[in-house]
Amino acid sequence: MSSIRFMTLDPGHFHAALVHGEMYPDVADRVDVFAPVGPDLVAHLHRLAAFNRRPARPTSWTWEVHASPNSLDRLLQERPGTVVVLSGRNRAKIDYILAAVRGGLHVLADKPWILTPEDLPKLEAALAEADRQGLVAYDIMTERFEATAALQRALVNDEPTFGRIQRGRPGEPAVYMESVHYLKKMVAGAPNIRPPWFFNTADQGEGLNDVGTHLVDLVQWTLFPDQAIDARADIQILDAQRWPTWVGEEDFRSVTGGAGFPADLEDRVVDGRLEYHCNTLVTYTLRGIHTTLNVIWDWEPLDTPGDTHFAFYQGTRSRIEVRQTKADRFRPELYVVPEPGAGAEVRRALEAKVASLQGEFPGIAVEESGGEIRVTIPDALRVGHEAHFGQVTAAFLGYLRDRTALPAWERPNMIAKYMVTTGGTAMSRTRPAQPAARLAPR
Repeated sequence: MSSIRFMTLDPGHFHAALVHGEMYPDVADRVDVFAPVGPDLVAHLHRLAAFNRRPARPTSWTWEVHASPNSLDRLLQERPGTVVVLSGRNRAKIDYILAAVRGGLHVLADKPWILTPEDLPKLEAALAEADRQGLVAYDIMTERFEATAALQRALVNDEPTFGRIQRGRPGEPAVYMESVHYLKKMVAGAPNIRPPWFFNTADQGEGLNDVGTHLVDLVQWTLFPDQAIDARADIQILDAQRWPTWVGEEDFRSVTGGAGFPADLEDRVVDGRLEYHCNTLVTYTLRGIHTTLNVIWDWEPLDTPGDTHFAFYQGTRSRIEVRQTKADRFRPELYVVPEPGAGAEVRRALEAKVASLQGEFPGIAVEESGGEIRVTIPDALRVGHEAHFGQVTAAFLGYLRDRTALPAWERPNMIAKYMVTTGGTAMSRTRPAQPAARLAPR
């Protein structure tokens, strides 16, 4: 009988189901789900059933539902498993995590863990308690497993190709990321239904709180691999701003499947439209390196097939960029843009680095066009967003089996990450609401 068994607590977001998109060795095939009766629970069970029914690589999960309005208390009392999986309803998430680790349970939780600076002590307490008990409390950072992000990290840390990271200055960051997501997405010809609470920023968080967690994590992970970040000494938040995406009531109905704006959103409805503060721009320094993150939620894609990501790191020899543009059919692609006069040397260095990476990224190659160099990535390495959840879960299970393998830098870097997301969000609320300029090429 397996010693590892998942318990899912209040699955409010579809990411909770994506953890179960694969079967894992030495993990019990039964999942215990603790949640109140309602649409979130029903949607979660439908997703698990869909994984079992899919024609390719069907899963074989079974599940037992422990329906209760006090799902956390019931989980801690019954404790049929060893790992708590959390995703959704972010306001109370850190309280759930803290209670779980104090109860001797491992935690695999989707971002964001906290929404406000006031919750940073709870985050620190949860991580410290996990260390004290030899538990693993781990956040689901899927973007580290995206091929373009991993390759961008490798090239930024290759001095012959990249040089050294520049410091940047206000208005001219050395690191810039722009992430555009859409509230209305079509799946099988119909809108992807979002729960009404998704639009309550007190529950869901704002743009930097949520998607921004990935961006802050990528910056730290890329610039300072395997190094601990000191949140208070290494980070200075310089400025932040936010602005709303306006959602009409008919649009709200179409994307939630509900009757209209619920009572808890009425104070944010102006002239029949919801003022949804889901966009944030933050500028900060990380060990003196000027960094700008632009997190955007538009209503629906008009000129792209879906979400897009743009990221650059400016080095003394070249700029390393991830782009999603029409020219590349909106697939994420990795480009190296040499500084003037350095093209030939950068090309030779890049070719040598790409050759050395073949064991980890088989089939990548170099293609030059118009003074830029593209690192071509085979389709076999583009496994997709859903598959990244299986990769994160497999890494988590490895740490469960050998707690000493969990990197020591994960704990301080998590605290640093959430200091940026919560502090930047708080600062943005003190500034006039205004949209930020977009820098991503189209």
